[in-house]
Amino acid sequence: MLFPVLYLVQELKKQCGEMIKRDVPGFAIGGLSGGEEKKHFWKMVTLSTDYLPKNKPVYLMGVGFSVDLVVCCALGCDMFDCVFPTRTARFGTALVPTGKLDLRKSVFERDFRRIDESCRCLTCQKYSRAYLHSIATRETVACCLITTHNLQYQMDLMQGIREAISKNRYPAFVKDFMRLQFPAGNYPEWAVDALASVDINLS
Repeated sequence: MLFPVLYLVQELKKQCGEMIKRDVPGFAIGGLSGGEEKKHFWKMVTLSTDYLPKNKPVYLMGVGFSVDLVVCCALGCDMFDCVFPTRTARFGTALVPTGKLDLRKSVFERDFRRIDESCRCLTCQKYSRAYLHSIATRETVACCLITTHNLQYQMDLMQGIREAISKNRYPAFVKDFMRLQFPAGNYPEWAVDALASVDINLS
């Protein structure tokens, strides 16, 4: 039953495209990031952005994974919101350019480095991985400290995206980002296909 449902969703998305006739400041894409497979997710994003005006900002609701942000910007989205950076902080996970750090793990017990040496957030300036390991999931303040870092990481990521686009070097930015996230080159197939659709080839 999956394909009839997807066809119906596609047709409904096209009908919603009629809203472009309204003179509004921007447009939001919703109804995604609800557990659908990524190979369907990115195609629905593309279907939507293909219909929307290029001179208006596009807000993709509920999307916050780092790879998703980078890919969906390539597909034509501009703004996002998601509980991910705060929710994952509650479980002791910090976001970094190479992926994620599970600060609950014993490997961080005597690691006195910052979460990310290049990060300028207050958490990274004042607290070590070892300290955060000692309080992660045990004390409420850990949620606040790791959340502060995760939000800074995502703001820096979006700032980097914005600068790369303005300097007309977004494909290079994407490739550098993906190499850091997947040093073995084991890129998710959906991301490879999505980026290839806008002429960003990871191979």
